[in-house]
Amino acid sequence: MNHSFLLIDDHALFRAGLRMTLESAHPGVPLREAATLDEAVHGQRDAPVPTVVLLDLQLPGLNGMDGMTLLRHKWPDCAIVVLSADDSADTACRALEHGALRYISKGEPAASILDGIAAVMRAEPGALTPSPSRTATPRLTPRQCEVLDLLCQGMSNKLIGRRLNLSENTVRGHVQALLALLQVVSRAEAAYAARSRGLVG
Repeated sequence: MNHSFLLIDDHALFRAGLRMTLESAHPGVPLREAATLDEAVHGQRDAPVPTVVLLDLQLPGLNGMDGMTLLRHKWPDCAIVVLSADDSADTACRALEHGALRYISKGEPAASILDGIAAVMRAEPGALTPSPSRTATPRLTPRQCEVLDLLCQGMSNKLIGRRLNLSENTVRGHVQALLALLQVVSRAEAAYAARSRGLVG
C-alpha cells in the first residue's frame, strides 16, 4: 500500500518536529500538515488521500474528538492515530471509542510514537480496530495485575513503586511487559485495553 500522512495539530513547532521524525523514519511518504480540521478536510484538494491521520484533540474550532466522524466520512479507509498531550485513561477511552486506532501521548519517546504509527501502517485497511474482542485476553501475574490496576488509576511509575514497595525500575519493567502483553504502545492505551477486557474493576 502507498501511504500518505495527514498531520493535524495547531502547534507549528510540534508539527515541524514530528515532520522531521516521520521524514527520517519513512522517507518518500507524502505528508500534509493542517492546523485545523477545516483546513485538513477542505484544503489542498489535489493532495493524496491520507492513509494515516495524526490527530491532536485540542484544536481551534471543531475539536479532534468530535472531528473524527468528519474524517471518517471524508476518508473512510484512513487510520486515525491520536497524538495528545492529555494522557488520561478516560480521554484515551473516549478517543478509541470514537474511532481512533491508536492513542499516543505526546510525552512518549519518539521511538514509541513511531512504533504506534508503524503498527497502523503495517495493517491492512480495516484490520486494526479499537474493539477489544479481536485480541485474546492475556494471562497476567498477580504482580502485573496490581501494577495494571494502579496504572489505570493514573499513577506514575514512582507512585506505583511507593504503593507496592518496588523500585521505579522494577515498575518500569512491569509496565513495558504489560504494554507488550496488551499489544499497545502507551499507558493510556493499556488502561483502555484493560478496562475493555475486564482486567481491572
